[in-house]
Amino acid sequence: MTKHADCELCNQPGGEIVHRHEKFHVVLVDDAQYPGFCRVIWNDHVSEMTDLPASDRGLLMNAVWQVEAALRDVMQPDKMNIASLGNMVPHLHWHLIPRYADDAHFPGPVWTQAQRTPSAPSLAARAALLPSLRESIARLFHTSHLDN
Repeated sequence: MTKHADCELCNQPGGEIVHRHEKFHVVLVDDAQYPGFCRVIWNDHVSEMTDLPASDRGLLMNAVWQVEAALRDVMQPDKMNIASLGNMVPHLHWHLIPRYADDAHFPGPVWTQAQRTPSAPSLAARAALLPSLRESIARLFHTSHLDN
């Protein structure tokens, strides 16, 4: 990967790295309102899915589905939000956000005005699941052979 000095995602991982692959990495985003929020980030500068060869598109999407499976299994959300927005950085990346009926923005998108303040015990219970989420992501990638 060629790093660019002026690129945020070339200079920092974008969160706590929970899985590293030669072509992408998975991070856990430090967001107190959304424990379990992950991103799957393509390492090279690529802006659109169709800029990747089919094999890399498949690799990236399989990684997204692996992270979604781990999130659903461990975090038990009411809904998963999965989005590729990426208007600010030249790295394809997918946001995976576990959503709950009592989260700050439900049922709206996380970038809209908050509808409520989530309870501290609910957020603490979700944050307590993060070690299990890290382990689950590592296990799923190890057993899926996405690193081969």
